[in-house]
Amino acid sequence: MAFLRSICAQRTNLVYSFSVSGSSSLGAGKRQFGSSKAAAAAAVSNNWSNDELKYSSSGLSQRQRVFPQTLFASIYGHQQRGLHTNATKSQTVAATQTIGDEQKSSVYSKSQLRRTPPTPNVPENPQRDPLDVSFNDPVAAFKSKTTWELVRAYLVYMICSSEKLVEHNMKLMKVANTILGEKLFTALMKATFYGHFVAGEDQIKIIPTLERLRSFGVKPILDYSVEEDLSQEEAEKREVESSVSSAGDVKEDDAMPQYHVDKSFADRRYKVNSARTYFYLNEATCERNMETFIKCLEAVSGATFGTGITAIKLTALGRPQLLLQLSEVIMRTRKYMEDMVGGQGNVLTHHKTIKDLEKYYASLGDNKNVQDFLKNVTSDKEGILHLFPWSGIVDEDSQLSDTFRVPDPKTGQMRRLISQIPPKEEEMFRNMIRRLNTIVKTAAELDVRIMIDAEQTYFQPAISRITLEMMRKYNKDKAIVFNTYQCYLREAFREVNTDLEQAKRQDFYFGAKLVRGAYMEQERARAQALGYPDPVNPSYEATTEMYHKTLTECLRRIKILKDNGEDAKKIGIMVASHNEDTVRYAIEKMKEIGISPEDKVICFGQLLGMCDYITFPLGQAGYSAYKYIPYGPVQEVLPYLSRRAQENKGVLKKIQKEKRLLLAEIRRRLMRGQLFYKPKGNYVPI
Repeated sequence: MAFLRSICAQRTNLVYSFSVSGSSSLGAGKRQFGSSKAAAAAAVSNNWSNDELKYSSSGLSQRQRVFPQTLFASIYGHQQRGLHTNATKSQTVAATQTIGDEQKSSVYSKSQLRRTPPTPNVPENPQRDPLDVSFNDPVAAFKSKTTWELVRAYLVYMICSSEKLVEHNMKLMKVANTILGEKLFTALMKATFYGHFVAGEDQIKIIPTLERLRSFGVKPILDYSVEEDLSQEEAEKREVESSVSSAGDVKEDDAMPQYHVDKSFADRRYKVNSARTYFYLNEATCERNMETFIKCLEAVSGATFGTGITAIKLTALGRPQLLLQLSEVIMRTRKYMEDMVGGQGNVLTHHKTIKDLEKYYASLGDNKNVQDFLKNVTSDKEGILHLFPWSGIVDEDSQLSDTFRVPDPKTGQMRRLISQIPPKEEEMFRNMIRRLNTIVKTAAELDVRIMIDAEQTYFQPAISRITLEMMRKYNKDKAIVFNTYQCYLREAFREVNTDLEQAKRQDFYFGAKLVRGAYMEQERARAQALGYPDPVNPSYEATTEMYHKTLTECLRRIKILKDNGEDAKKIGIMVASHNEDTVRYAIEKMKEIGISPEDKVICFGQLLGMCDYITFPLGQAGYSAYKYIPYGPVQEVLPYLSRRAQENKGVLKKIQKEKRLLLAEIRRRLMRGQLFYKPKGNYVPI
């Protein structure tokens, strides 16, 4: 304890203790993960000027990454975690000195700052269970749970079955908080919703959950789930202000309404239960979001030995207006290509060559604008890949206003596909890309995967384009970056197929998470109100068909790679679904075309606290299975908990099955005298 007190005296603001049994706790001051709103406000007022920022990421990587790695090294490097070796002590002191004294940070090399995660203790004979593809085995589903956890889960699902309770759940939680006070309310939440759906308060307290998951063959996708509890008025105000350029909302004659903000749909939480929403406040907030994502990477790296994933949202890292404008550019480019060569779809699908473009512009003669434009067109032996140097988005300091220009086919004059962006907003875009680069680079160094979440269709073209460029840059030896595709969209199959083709032609590893989607009702309502085509499939059955069709195409391409003796891991797919029919379909297709779990090209994912009867049997049978793991302080994850309650109300059929299996396992344990059953797994995740 004297040693710990000496650390605390060196400006780390961290107080932690480890018991002999291995449990851990973290109490934090200003640098605690999930710092107080007051500290955050002070940081903004003291260190950042609103909206005009240039940051150095080197200081961040040194000050904020050493200490968590040292903690995790000490935790995982010894079976008795209460003991520190002299080496560990010296590393911890070095780390805290780095945090406390920025002037000395340059002394430490990258190898010192970025310790290799320790090797896990792998059982000599790891267990494997047969898989019941009907997912009706309560023992397999819940052997990782204590009996109390089963009772708690049953209670939570009972509450989620009550429409009135779920409908007013956020109000009820706030009333309970007021009546009970913070301590009693926190205890109540940990005994119910928080305890069931959230792994813990910080990156230290979630370790027991991650360890237990691993021992039962399941890996984590980590997400720090703190959200602002904004009113509708405040959300709308922020969104409108951050979605319009300081130059005004310029709408050309051929403007696409879906890529312009509309106050009626400015609150992007409208009719959305399952997805977290970020509302832009300023550049300082985006910088803190980046730091949060990096802490997630450190936490998952320290606890998962290279098998973990962190999920991020691009709207957390920058101004939404920039994504709207970039999305409109992409769609205008498609229209330009369609007008040029006929047909539908993006540039890559037409297989046109540079010579085809030269013929198209032949009537303009030896026009310098056209010649300069053609020099920047990206092509290969199969045809044109891109009309613009997209790599400039992630590699260079190119200006958006200058990049996205095409020759007018009649006059030869260059015309912008994007309205003029003021220099200040150009800088904001570069900051957003820098933040993403910093996150992905950190993930690559820590051997952690990044999943970039899908968002609304009016942001998605830009998000997908940026994500693909990150894949091209970082997925050279393995899939570090994954994109997310929402299969309720009519264009899902075409988009995945096109991106697979780009990965093949530009020779990078392709990673995709396939989901049904989170914004269906909102997307339909917005399309109808603003007068553009509904982007959503007409029915649930059509969405299922789209999902299966897209998955089958991915598997077909993986098989081709295997048959040709190439690296099958060039394509990595996560089947992120709570639908057991879809999971069964994926398993059957894998068997049909000869893809085994050991190939590590297909994995499955579900949310913590939902569909355990699918996730755990998969992990215990040797399939690559993930749980989406939210964490954060109780008071600050209430919006997340509210959404989970809403989502469970919407899938009552699944709840009924889970409740039935929970009750069966509780009865079985009572009859066998296993009331105090302690989970102990001997599994190793694929």
